[in-house]
Amino acid sequence: MAKKYLKVKLVRSSIGRPQKQREILRGMGLTKLNKVVVLKDAPESWGMIKKVSHLVEVIE
Repeated sequence: MAKKYLKVKLVRSSIGRPQKQREILRGMGLTKLNKVVVLKDAPESWGMIKKVSHLVEVIE
C-alpha cells in the first residue's frame, strides 16, 4: 500500500495572526503566500490543518 500525501497551499497571509498560528504554518513549511507543501496524510497533519483552516487550502 502506497503512502498517502496531501498538498497544502497557503492562501491567506499570516500577518496579524496569533503567534501560535504563525508557528503552526512555519512548522508545516508554509512561509510565503501561494506556497504549496506536501505533507503525509496523518492525524498530526490534519490537526495542524484544522488549526489554520481559514488560511490554507488542501489540494488532494
